[in-house]
Amino acid sequence: MEKFLFYLFFIGIAVRAQICPKRCVCQILSPNLATLCAKKGLLFVPPNIDRRTVELRLADNFVTNIKRKDFANMTSLVDLTLSRNTISFITPHAFADLRNLRALHLNSNRLTKITNDMFSGLSNLHHLILNNNQLTLISSTAFDDVFALEELDLSYNNLETIPWDAVEKMVSLHTLSLDHNMIDNIPKGTFSHLHKMTRLDVTSNKLQKLPPDPLFQRAQVLATSGIISPSTFALSFGGNPLHCNCELLWLRRLSREDDLETCASPALLTGRYFWSIPEEEFLCEPPLITRHTHEMRVLEGQRATLRCKARGDPEPAIHWISPEGKLISNATRSLVYDNGTLDILITTVKDTGAFTCIASNPAGEATQTVDLHIIKLPHLLNSTNHIHEPDPGSSDISTSTKSGSNASSSNGDTKMSQDKIVVAEATSSTALLKFNFQRNIPGIRMFQIQYNGTFDDTLVYRCFAD
Repeated sequence: MEKFLFYLFFIGIAVRAQICPKRCVCQILSPNLATLCAKKGLLFVPPNIDRRTVELRLADNFVTNIKRKDFANMTSLVDLTLSRNTISFITPHAFADLRNLRALHLNSNRLTKITNDMFSGLSNLHHLILNNNQLTLISSTAFDDVFALEELDLSYNNLETIPWDAVEKMVSLHTLSLDHNMIDNIPKGTFSHLHKMTRLDVTSNKLQKLPPDPLFQRAQVLATSGIISPSTFALSFGGNPLHCNCELLWLRRLSREDDLETCASPALLTGRYFWSIPEEEFLCEPPLITRHTHEMRVLEGQRATLRCKARGDPEPAIHWISPEGKLISNATRSLVYDNGTLDILITTVKDTGAFTCIASNPAGEATQTVDLHIIKLPHLLNSTNHIHEPDPGSSDISTSTKSGSNASSSNGDTKMSQDKIVVAEATSSTALLKFNFQRNIPGIRMFQIQYNGTFDDTLVYRCFAD
């Protein structure tokens, strides 16, 4: 009996040695299995890791990339540590089988971007640690599968922005670390639904302002003791080039104990401690339009560029209003640029009128009008040499005349009519235009064909005569 038990014990040791990777230590704490491979000089993920492993530690090695097969079928894995390696590439869907993973540590590696499918399948992930990499880009859908996150650490990278839409949906998030990046803007409303958030760190970025949000009403100084009341919100934003104008007045009105943040601008407040500046000094400057197009005359069909520049604090947003009183946006014929320029790509007679430039910011608005005059081009009417001036907005192509409608030969062949311009081979979406000029029309060197598809969209074609 003793020999039999000894034999079973020996077999158990042999099996255990077989399933535990070389150099690693495997601990079986019933019913869980932990595989510990930290600081073993590994160049890649060992291929013979027990698929039943619950905790896997691969920190402090020299792993350079993660392949799809490395963690295949490891459905029991809960905690994966890959910190302090040299990982620069992770194959898409590399973690797709880890449906029970709760914590993924990828900090202190050499990742430069997060692709769309890198974290696919991690629907139960609670902690994602990516600090101290070299990240410059996170794809817009990279975080779509990790909506259950409670902690996201992206600190100490080179990020200028992150997928804010995805962050907005992380309703379980309680800690977001974005410090020591190059983020210059946080969209308004990002944190509106993150009611469980208790800590936000945006220290040492390029933020000139923070968006007002009810979440920040619970803000207090980031406690050095680490003890934070559940009813409060820890906000840390020092080391940013704060622009201390009226847009930050809401933040100044919060009750805070720290005195670390300073203002970078405007000039009168540069270097002063944020919390020591009286509220009445957080001022904004109303817009002033400094340059604009006064009047413009262009030929029908040509491009018209209307310019409008303004100054103010904060920088004014510029909008354009059409002569009909409608707000102009980017469309088929019009482009509105951030610098205040309005481009009308193809002008029509109906564009004649006064366009209004409006510059606005929280301190007020300013307006200027620009008179645009469209010079009509002569339009040739079918079957005549007379010049016809169409009403604005109406089509200047007359009713089509099909070839063969006026005459035919004795053998039944159709002939083109004697019209100067005729429409042949017309379909529901196309038409062939034929010109039948037997002589040049004095003074006419260009013919313009204008098709009004809708009231707003116009296509203009030009043909030049020899």
